[in-house]
Amino acid sequence: MQLKNKTIVVTGGGNGIGRELVLGLLARGALVAAVDINEKTLLETSQLAGDHSDRLSVHVVNIADKEAIGKLPEEVISRHGQVDGIINNAGIIQPFIRLKDLDYSVIERVMNVNFYGTIYMIKAFLPHLLNRPEGYIANISSMGGFLPVPGQTLYGASKAAVKLMTEGLWAELLETHVKVSVIFPGAIETNITANSGVTINRPSDTDAKKSGMKTLPASRAASIMLDGIERNKPRIFVGSDSRMINKLYSLSPLYATRMVTRQMKGLLSK
Repeated sequence: MQLKNKTIVVTGGGNGIGRELVLGLLARGALVAAVDINEKTLLETSQLAGDHSDRLSVHVVNIADKEAIGKLPEEVISRHGQVDGIINNAGIIQPFIRLKDLDYSVIERVMNVNFYGTIYMIKAFLPHLLNRPEGYIANISSMGGFLPVPGQTLYGASKAAVKLMTEGLWAELLETHVKVSVIFPGAIETNITANSGVTINRPSDTDAKKSGMKTLPASRAASIMLDGIERNKPRIFVGSDSRMINKLYSLSPLYATRMVTRQMKGLLSK
């Protein structure tokens, strides 16, 4: 999908990759509806849009609220006149603890945001996308969606669910004009830990530095994602780590799992 003059909805648009997706879309000539639960950070995104802000609308919505998401297409169409695509970016991680120690409240929150929030968005917007000459759905999974990461087992399960659901959706929509992508970011420089309400003992806000893995700037990650969308790529790997681990896991799942376990060992609570 060529993004110029298209109206794209981005969840988690208040910070991190979501903010960079919003700014990147605007730079490519798109109209954007940025969605986030945090009004303050959404307004910061709007300010950063500068001269492009006339093509941007902000919507303070909790994507885990099915009723609120059900009203969102109407709001977007009222503001922009149409909706051509959605990028389901919003997501949270779990505390770096073992599954046996996770509270049910945390389990439900992670699944509600990462999985059900994505489903609510698709169910709400797909009927409108099917009525457009061209439509697009991009769902952000994770490298943890195809590879188990100790201490993020539930998070990985939520992202694996997003992966398989997206691939099923791609198959269902093959004979329509709605394209579908599943995106697998590797280690990206974001503040997802703070946004998820997770505290871990390390000196930076990025999740991978302590493991020795190189992180990709959020702006570069967003650019790779948008390039993939413009090329209608069904699977988009973001970062050399994501591409490499995907190949390694396909060849030897046990070896890849042991390797990642060693790298992430320092983040896992005892």
